[in-house]
Amino acid sequence: MNTSVVKTKHIGEGTTIGDFCVIGENVKIGKNCKIHNNVVLDGYTTIGDNTSIFPNAVIGTIPQDLKYNGEQTELIIGKNNIIREFAMFNTGTGNGGKTIIGDGNLFMAYVHIAHDCVVGDNCIFANCATLGGHIKVGNSVNIGGLSAIHQFVHIGDGSMIAGASALSQDIPPYCLAEGNRAIIRGLNKYRMRKIFKSDEIDEISRAYKMLLSGSRPIKEIADEILSNTTFDSIKSICMFIKDSKRGIPYKRGSVNE
Repeated sequence: MNTSVVKTKHIGEGTTIGDFCVIGENVKIGKNCKIHNNVVLDGYTTIGDNTSIFPNAVIGTIPQDLKYNGEQTELIIGKNNIIREFAMFNTGTGNGGKTIIGDGNLFMAYVHIAHDCVVGDNCIFANCATLGGHIKVGNSVNIGGLSAIHQFVHIGDGSMIAGASALSQDIPPYCLAEGNRAIIRGLNKYRMRKIFKSDEIDEISRAYKMLLSGSRPIKEIADEILSNTTFDSIKSICMFIKDSKRGIPYKRGSVNE
């Protein structure tokens, strides 16, 4: 006999639910999901197909935000995600706020995704990685264990944040960042080699040498590179830097490859 309390009627074909789970009436679960024992699913939460949620995860509870006043907000989780033990994901805050998770991500034990975050596809969050509210994380991002990300920070595609880091500013695509406070230490060549050909990698590296040289304001250099490059990847890097609200954490000449 299953001992779970399941109030929702929106459960996809092939989904299994373990014992001692509590699932709210506004939760929607896709096909072929596996909900392990002792999981809490609450709020206006949607979970995509083929997602596994491990014991003691708490998904879709209200945000840890003192401004939240009972508004109807959402958590939307894509397909093929793995959410390990004791992870906690909150819904959005404010009227119509949404926390959105993409496809194919791995969230290890004790990961916290706060309100109104947007996480892309194919990311890996190691144990105890913590996102504050309103953070945007691109695709194929790795965040090391015990790392804390300040609210409103943006992390670009293909970046890596080293373990035990404290990040309070934006990290452009394909960068490596580390420290407390974290700064850019180099480029994530491992990820770049999976995406780009060698000539484009060389051009991205040259662009970053200019951007992080410290010779002029970084947004001024980004404007100059943007008007001269033909690579979409470099254009996206420059636009990321130009759009940054929290600033880019680097020291002069921090990319020497």
